[in-house]
Amino acid sequence: MTPGALARRGFGDGARAVRLVEDAGLDPHSHGAIIQDLSGAADPDQALLGLVRLLECCDDPKELLDALCDDPDLRVRLTRVLGASAALTDHLVRHPGDWRELRGADAARVPGPDEVRAGLLHTVGADPNAGAPIADTDGGDPEGPAHALRVAYHRRVLRLAGRDLTGASDLETTSAELADLAAATLDAALAIARAESPDEAALCRIAVIGMGKCGGRELNYVSDVDVVFIAEPADGVEDEPAAMRAATRLAAAMMRIPSETDREGTLWQVDAALRPEGKNGPLVRNLAGHIAYYRRWAKTWEFQALLKARPIAGDTALGAAYVESITPLVWEAAGRKNFVDDVQAMRRRVIAHIPPAEKDREIKLGRGGLRDIEFSVQLLQLVHGRTDPALRSGNTLIALDALSKGGYVGREDASGLADAYRFLRRVEHLLQLHRLRRTHLLPDPASPDGPDQLRRLGRALGYAANPVTELTASWRQVAGEVRRLHEKLFYRPLLHAVARLPGSEARLTLEQAGDRLEALGFVDPTGALRHLETLTSGVTRRAAIQRTLLPVMLEWFSDAPDPDAGLLGFRNVSDQLGATPWYLRLLRDDVRVAERMAWLLGTSRYVTELLLRAPEAVAILADDADLVRRPASALTAEAASALRRHDTAENGVGAVRALRRRELLRTAAADLLEVAGVDEVGGALTTISAVTIEAALQAARTIVSGQGGEQRTRLAVIAMGRFGGGELTYASDADVMFVHDPLPGADVEQATREANALVRELRRLLEIPAAEPPLHVDADLRPEGKSGPLVRTLDSYAAYYRRWSSTWESQALLRAEPIAGDRELGERFVELIDPLRYPAGGVGEDAVREIRRLKARMEAERLPRGADPTLHTKLGRGGLSDVEWVAQLLQLRHAHRIEGLRTRSTLRALDVAVAHDLLDSEDGGTLEVAWRLAARVRGAIMLVRGRAGDSIPTGLRDLSAIAGALGYRSEDDGEGASGQLLQDYRQATRRARAVMERVFYDD
Repeated sequence: MTPGALARRGFGDGARAVRLVEDAGLDPHSHGAIIQDLSGAADPDQALLGLVRLLECCDDPKELLDALCDDPDLRVRLTRVLGASAALTDHLVRHPGDWRELRGADAARVPGPDEVRAGLLHTVGADPNAGAPIADTDGGDPEGPAHALRVAYHRRVLRLAGRDLTGASDLETTSAELADLAAATLDAALAIARAESPDEAALCRIAVIGMGKCGGRELNYVSDVDVVFIAEPADGVEDEPAAMRAATRLAAAMMRIPSETDREGTLWQVDAALRPEGKNGPLVRNLAGHIAYYRRWAKTWEFQALLKARPIAGDTALGAAYVESITPLVWEAAGRKNFVDDVQAMRRRVIAHIPPAEKDREIKLGRGGLRDIEFSVQLLQLVHGRTDPALRSGNTLIALDALSKGGYVGREDASGLADAYRFLRRVEHLLQLHRLRRTHLLPDPASPDGPDQLRRLGRALGYAANPVTELTASWRQVAGEVRRLHEKLFYRPLLHAVARLPGSEARLTLEQAGDRLEALGFVDPTGALRHLETLTSGVTRRAAIQRTLLPVMLEWFSDAPDPDAGLLGFRNVSDQLGATPWYLRLLRDDVRVAERMAWLLGTSRYVTELLLRAPEAVAILADDADLVRRPASALTAEAASALRRHDTAENGVGAVRALRRRELLRTAAADLLEVAGVDEVGGALTTISAVTIEAALQAARTIVSGQGGEQRTRLAVIAMGRFGGGELTYASDADVMFVHDPLPGADVEQATREANALVRELRRLLEIPAAEPPLHVDADLRPEGKSGPLVRTLDSYAAYYRRWSSTWESQALLRAEPIAGDRELGERFVELIDPLRYPAGGVGEDAVREIRRLKARMEAERLPRGADPTLHTKLGRGGLSDVEWVAQLLQLRHAHRIEGLRTRSTLRALDVAVAHDLLDSEDGGTLEVAWRLAARVRGAIMLVRGRAGDSIPTGLRDLSAIAGALGYRSEDDGEGASGQLLQDYRQATRRARAVMERVFYDD
């Protein structure tokens, strides 16, 4: 076989490979299968050199070559081991007959824990059936039982690696077998220690508790084996101090045996640093000492470590007693103060201590490494596992699967973490297997042998085309995904919320819920229990997630003004969305959504009704950016798209009204969550109403054009009142006027009929009974009011205003603004009315007196009978009307010379008046505070009750709910919050009334 042929098969140095093939006595024709399998090893050159070394040491090389030719399973196992592990190759050279460990049925079979333990105890001459096995120091290996144990251990690892490297064993099986092998080794080492000190062995009972990966049965090839020792005096021994000293010496002797180095090398270090008080504490304690320490002194990280504790060697009854005593303390730990913060801080400290030169190669401790996965899983276990025993596994993959099945982690997230964990552990295994040394650093590509090591590692993982590039890309992809999921799960706010709950309340049971509901302020605990039973009963994933969420959400419902309504609303929304995959996943993974949802449902009937009509809109609660007012251009485009998608005008406008409903929900949520202020709320409500009217007008035009042929007139919709001022409220009608202008050559009478038809269709489309809230269009502010024509031509408006216009109409026109229809016509209408609302020289004294009379008359006649004038937000003393009339009078008097006063906004007009010394700055501030508070209270009344209202209610329940919606908080039953609201409102409006009376009536 030529050097080129061998190089093409993967050998790095073809000429050297030819020499080694000849040294091994391999004939390309007779031994072609051997050469082929050697080329498939992780490092073909290393595998070939290893085979040469092994053949040189064999008593009968021909037997080995014949066996390799005849047995494909042996051939692939041996070549894979030789190509991946220099350490196991060295073992085979020291013990050349051990190649037979890779042959036959035993090589393919995974032994059980008891078989492994019995085998290693037999190796050291101990009776595996004895309660405290003692090694036979006189027989067996001439170099002593400790050496025999190391040799037997490596034989077991050789056989295990043969299965692992050929894919016959998966990661879970390999890791569990390594943990069982470590446990059996410690039992055999303890038997040797007992044999060396039989008198001390007779004084005590000792149990070895496996911690970390050994405890979780997920051990690496080479890892520190973390242990904790428990000892008690043997039966009949009364001198406990002597027994504990004997146990300490036995434990120390046992630890030395796997850690000592001879020609077999070191197996691994036995580390007892996880014991109470760490390295400063006694190596061995009795059971009572352990319990006392964990109850009183243990830190958070110690309970995290105990999650994986299990007996692995020594006295099984004592080990079981330890686990039984400690386990309840582990699952109570999450209730400790700052528990979640402590675990998170510990992870950050681990990352901070990684040397900078290693952080990008650290697959265990670095960002996106194994520790990110393990910490995420362990934190979720400790928080939720105190009430769910299914989560109490020390094994990472088993625990992750349980978290997924229980609904604590999404299926895709759990699958992603599990795949990443297997990849990273596989890489770690292969790194350690090469030299059987403890490492979790990827080879440095800048080091002399770094590229070769990366190539061997990549080939072992199955990357054939470009092993180094593919390995590096996979590592970066996995690390990035792990980091993303770690950030999502490890810092999930729900963990804090669940951890803060008392242990008895962290998992909802109907037996416990009744008293708790009453204590949390639910008025109807029986009804609330029915809702809880509906939401949490069953074994579905949906019910499991609800059982996790609801104990926390009950606290949030109780913070809202009406917990009963909140829970009922949540049940109704969940009934509609519970089978939707993203809904419960969103609540679980983004606790802010769940908390916001509980607050909104327990505060606002208005929001609840809107949400029930489109429950999928709950997704907007995830991000403040989704609650911000959307620009008019985006809403206009969406409305136009909705019209195009539907085949009838009615359906098209229905879709636009659904868009308006979503925007009403967005605005109300932003309002109650204090994401938007009163200005943004008024602007958002105005914008969506304008967009809706524009879309309805387009649809109406389609209907009318279809009925009457060609278009005869242009139509513009003029917003008036709060609509024109951009200050709409949730309960406001859309005050408008309609103006039309016949097209050239069109008959005016026919054009007017067409304009009236358009308006009728517009109003009909906006008020058709449907699930979507209607938009009422009110044209009562038109000339002559309800008695005048609904639609006028522009010329008709001009003629009317020249002859009949009154002062109140000039005042009303201050907030006129075209919002829909023909833009050019709307601009001409504005040109027409500007001289009326901004008259040259300002309004005269007669007009001022008329305005004052109108104001007094409105207060006397329009305030509802029996209404408290100090609590009426619109017409009451110091309310919205007082502030607006002050601003409008200033505009009528001075806007002709101060352009800034030509605004439709009340607050903007006040600001300009202050800037031009028409209004004292303190007076302006007083009026603004009162207007904002009155507007907020008026909006809150609608939000809380679900129906409009101008007067602040005096009933404690409603008043408390409105106070809560406005952000007032009370430590008791809400009386303090409602009292503070009334005090603030009366104080603000009293001051505003004083300013109004002084400014409005001041000549």
